[in-house]
This record gives sequence, structure tokens and C-alpha cells, in this order.
Amino acid sequence: MNAKPVRHSQTTLTELMIPSYANFGGRVHGGILLSLMDKVAYACAAKHAGQYCVTVSVDGVNFRQPVEVGELVSLLASVNYVGRTSLVVGIKVIAENVKSGTVKHTNTSYFTMVAKDETETPTEVPPLLLETVDDIRRFLEAMKRKELRASYGEHFDNAKTRMLLNENVGKLEKERCELADGLEL
Repeated sequence: MNAKPVRHSQTTLTELMIPSYANFGGRVHGGILLSLMDKVAYACAAKHAGQYCVTVSVDGVNFRQPVEVGELVSLLASVNYVGRTSLVVGIKVIAENVKSGTVKHTNTSYFTMVAKDETETPTEVPPLLLETVDDIRRFLEAMKRKELRASYGEHFDNAKTRMLLNENVGKLEKERCELADGLEL
């Protein structure tokens, strides 16, 4: 299987933010942006894999700045990392006020996608050809995120297994919660 360059599958999705996308605060609903990110991640991953791809996890969805109705939102996606059957798609979201010409970076996120064949079985994806220093940096950063996620998952699972309610319930005293009267631990 021949390696494909990052530029082969880079994808941009641009959409005007309309009033029906607004939340109760009058700004674009985060769910709309998440849906658009999922679409561009799919398109980018499928172009690289040459297969149907599904989302298996999303890292780092931080809403840095609000998106306003009337702004033009562009989602810039590229494959940052590939495993045997998985791909990490990095997405940068920018919003442009077309009247003033101001542009703001609103989100960066990383979608892990898995390629599937006709029988819904994970299938191998082509290697990634790294052609620029940015390609190399993004690949290495994705490797580090993967390592940290695995480490976090292991530590969290171990902490859940070891945590005994009776020994740790005292930690709740300084938190904004109350135990119901008569609750038995």
C-alpha cells in the first residue's frame, strides 16, 4: 500500500452561520459546530483511506471564542497521524465576519476515525507521507496525545478500581454537593 501525502486529503468545509443555528444566547450552538467538524473529519479521513470511516473519539473540543450568526465558518482538516486502521484528523475552525473582514480562530480539535470495509470490519489505511516540517510536527504531536490518552485511561481506570467510597466520601465536604439524608454507603 503506497503512502499518501497529507495534502492529498486536506479538506475545507465552509458554511454561513444562519439564524436557525443560534442557541438561546443568540450565538451559534456548539452542537452545530461539532456536527460540521464531524462531517469534515469524515471527508478528510475517507479521502485518505479510500474507505468509509467512522468517528471513534474526539479530543480537545474547546470553544475558544463564540461564533456569531452571519459569520462564515471554515473548517480546515488534515490527516495528522495514521495507525493500522485509524487516522487522526486535525481540524482548525475559523470564523470570518464578512462585513468587517475580521477572522478569529474558534476551535481546534482532533477526531480519531477508523476505516471500515463493506462488512463493517476495520481495514488497513495507507501510510502517511510526511512532506513538510509541519507534517512531521503534527504526526509527533498526535503520537504524544495518543500516549497521554492511554496513560490517562490507565490511571483513571486504576483509580476507579481502588477508590472505596467509605474512605473517600470526606473529600466531598468542600465540594458543591450534599448527601441525601439516610444514604447508606
